[in-house]
Amino acid sequence: MKISALLTSAGINVGLCVLFLSLYSVLRKQPANIRVYFGRRISEDHSRLRGAFILERFVPSAGWIVKALQCAEEDLLAAAGLDAVAFNRMLVFSIRIFSLAALLCVLGILPLNYFGQNIQHHRVPSEQLDIFTIGNVEVQSRWLWVHCLVLYIISGVACILLYLEYRHIARLRLLHLKRATPNPGQFTVLVRGIPKKTKESCSSDVDDFFTKYHASSYLFHQVVYKVGKVQKIMTGAKKACRKLKQFTDTTVDQSCKAGTYRCCLCGASSNSFQLLPTDDVVQSSGKTDLKDSTLITDNEECAAAFVFFKTRYGALVASKVLQTSNPTKWVTDLAPEPDDVYWSNIWLPYKQLWIRRIATLLGSIVFMILFLAPVAFIQGLTELEHLQQKLPFLNGLLTKKYMIQLVTGYLPSVILQIFLYTVPPIMMLFSTLEGPTSHSERKRSACCKVLYFYIWNVFFVNVVSGTVIKQLNFFTSPKDIPVELAKVIPVQATFFVTYVLTSGWASLSSELMQLFGLIWNFIRKYILRMKEDTEFVPSFPYHTEVPKVLLFGLLGFTCSVLAPLILPFLLVYFFLGYVVYRNQLLNVYRTRYDTGGLYWPIAHNTVIFSLVLTQIICLGVFGLKESPVAAGFTIPLIILTLLFNQYCRKRLLPLFKTFPAQDLIDMDREDERSGRMEHIHGRLHTAYCQFPDTEDIQLEKIQIDGNGGEKNCSPGESKGKETREEQQPRRDELSHPTLKGLPVSRLQNAVRSITFLIRLQKRGLSR
Repeated sequence: MKISALLTSAGINVGLCVLFLSLYSVLRKQPANIRVYFGRRISEDHSRLRGAFILERFVPSAGWIVKALQCAEEDLLAAAGLDAVAFNRMLVFSIRIFSLAALLCVLGILPLNYFGQNIQHHRVPSEQLDIFTIGNVEVQSRWLWVHCLVLYIISGVACILLYLEYRHIARLRLLHLKRATPNPGQFTVLVRGIPKKTKESCSSDVDDFFTKYHASSYLFHQVVYKVGKVQKIMTGAKKACRKLKQFTDTTVDQSCKAGTYRCCLCGASSNSFQLLPTDDVVQSSGKTDLKDSTLITDNEECAAAFVFFKTRYGALVASKVLQTSNPTKWVTDLAPEPDDVYWSNIWLPYKQLWIRRIATLLGSIVFMILFLAPVAFIQGLTELEHLQQKLPFLNGLLTKKYMIQLVTGYLPSVILQIFLYTVPPIMMLFSTLEGPTSHSERKRSACCKVLYFYIWNVFFVNVVSGTVIKQLNFFTSPKDIPVELAKVIPVQATFFVTYVLTSGWASLSSELMQLFGLIWNFIRKYILRMKEDTEFVPSFPYHTEVPKVLLFGLLGFTCSVLAPLILPFLLVYFFLGYVVYRNQLLNVYRTRYDTGGLYWPIAHNTVIFSLVLTQIICLGVFGLKESPVAAGFTIPLIILTLLFNQYCRKRLLPLFKTFPAQDLIDMDREDERSGRMEHIHGRLHTAYCQFPDTEDIQLEKIQIDGNGGEKNCSPGESKGKETREEQQPRRDELSHPTLKGLPVSRLQNAVRSITFLIRLQKRGLSR
């Protein structure tokens, strides 16, 4: 690829960025788009944006950039949570390390690469990009020690910055643990793999077990129910209650002749039915229907439960110890936060999870293999000679200069980016099938899968498919892999530069514009004529953005010494990403749940992998260039990097796996001294609600005139008895109370309500 083709790609992407940024600065001021660009701050900006016509609305401005840069880290932490701060620190780390790398490599290594051989140079736009890589340096060059020295500086500074960021996030995590609002998840343990006994219910088994073995700290428990039939029962009860609203404060005569009414369940017309007093219905249904409802609820109990403890320390101990000699029974883990619970997966059998994980692993591998085809096709576009041989009909088209620049410089990265849009949804589906018990765990698992996919398909497969795939001995001789990578990565660095332009710059502009949200908002308001959904605000897609940032970091490390021309483009991406992502986190996305910074260990491991991979590739390059001194000094650098990683794993990683007992005990004692512990225990009763739709269900009053013995009264007579019957004591209300315990009572009341309606319908049909 020539410099002119790279400049063509850069010009297209710069134009798109300027266009999108200008459009964003205008569209964000329009009142119709407030829910797209200010999902979090809609209440604050709504009144300001509803004013009269203002010319400023239609003039692009950079005020949003200033506001994003002025936001302090404390404000970001309060608005978006610790995960947002961890993601922001990834960008800060990348800006710092690649600013240093760009300064050293562009000013020090790039001239050495360009003048590495005694050849006649052309004008810069006509030069091939390969001439700016280490491949242009002569064998046994005396300047290779500069590359080795720069590699040492970049690796050392990266490790220092990485440790400082790791320690900072760990400190914030401990502060997150000690936040003012108590987290119910710290007092709760999720128990799975509960062995089912034949006579007793799951609830009694859980109570007996923890009363016997955790008597000093056990508080109470809540059994988890399968979502299927029980959820249908509760939803049906809610719909039936809504139908009954039409009978509010309505007098219904039990003994009048047949009429026509709408059925409360299906809406169809049927014969009239006779209403019975509520007491009679409850008494008659209590003998049979309540038994049926109990059977239904017992059958719907699954082998999982939330167990609540008196102290945080008691919950931590119960979650970490092995409960029985069989590790697959009574499996305990700290429960996720109430808003983070993924109810659809909690009732899955624990013994089934390992099968699901193996199946999703195999599915991910198959998907990676299937993705080789588009990657190979994309790499074919970067090699015009091979493309013209395979597709002769393109010879006339590819003779034009601008078409060559477009095909080799811009088109491959665009096609790859289009294919990559399918990766995050598929990986999210695989992560869901694994059976995670929380939304954050599912998103974090998808983040790891997407990251592995990017590293394999965007980095390794692009490198391999470019040149080495023609050599069959690439994977057959593992000892030659560093040498082979050293041969091909400088050549493929040109593709990575265009990928940064397309997938980096353009995707950030698209993220800022919120194209999908903008289009859906237009369709919803002006085509479908639907009301605005004030409740729905999207959450930040960490599973797509974190892998993207880490992939660009990998490209920056591996190409910094070998092909430093990529570093200025990467720096622009990280600076622009720092501003864009802060703006989105503060204005667009809402934080529903937080992992407490658990994305940072993923970033740490990826940076260490990138450093070690870069050092191994440089070792192969120094070996190819026959520089034993540079190669010999690179080996200790690899060992030191691995030792640094091991130190971080022992010193800082445990803080991200569990909570310190010392801090938990201090927090428990402080709550007991201040008298807040009883209030916290009271909140635990309603913390985890599996069926939130049934919280506010109330059956309306049904007033009944007459009695069952008067069967032949007329409508006029029944009206005459209205006053007399209202004076008689009776129970005229069937209500769904607000319960504090297990959802069994809710289910019984829901079943009783539906049974009541069905009995009314049957009596009407029998007449």
